[in-house]
Amino acid sequence: MLGASLTIEQYLHRLKAELDRLDRDEIRRMAELIYQAWERDRFVFIFGNGGSGTTASHICEDLGKSTLRQRDLHDESRKRLKVLSLTDNAGWIMALGNDVGYDQIFVQQLMNFGSEGDLVLAISGSGNSPNVLRAVEWANRHGLITFGLTGYDGGQLRRLVHAGLHVPLHDMGMVESIHLCVFHWVLNDVYARINGEGRYAACAADSEKLLGAAVPAS
Repeated sequence: MLGASLTIEQYLHRLKAELDRLDRDEIRRMAELIYQAWERDRFVFIFGNGGSGTTASHICEDLGKSTLRQRDLHDESRKRLKVLSLTDNAGWIMALGNDVGYDQIFVQQLMNFGSEGDLVLAISGSGNSPNVLRAVEWANRHGLITFGLTGYDGGQLRRLVHAGLHVPLHDMGMVESIHLCVFHWVLNDVYARINGEGRYAACAADSEKLLGAAVPAS
């Protein structure tokens, strides 16, 4: 627990240093995979335990609502991102944990919902949570795309997933904070791409010009 020995000034300095160490390509890859899921009309499934479980809920809520412009939320024709946090069905999780085994709480849900081409975002600070690993193993066998968010040395999860964001730090609190902090950039990037805003506005305008030029004059 870094905060037990560091002052607030030292802690924030260390947090900045850890953010600076992150692989930017891994972050961009996360955004790209989520955007591709939207583009291809595939599901995004997110899960983790404890703090990572609440991060999964947070990511799901943001991706579900905040990839659309506010004015488009009532537009029934607007294409939506299909996203589901497997940490949020309390009754199902308790039934699976009690009757089947806690290592089955995510994989059993994936068996109901998951299909080839869907995206899995698996969060585990240690990278060694059995229930997360079982779900990723199933996803890999059935043609889903797997992306891990890890800390410490990445554990088994980092070796199992197709791609991932790794925070090479042995402090769970800071790892979890960094996962969520970085995700908010990912969310904003996906939002901008879907809506043709920000740095993607010029690309959207160019596409509209090309589409207009392709329509013959009446």
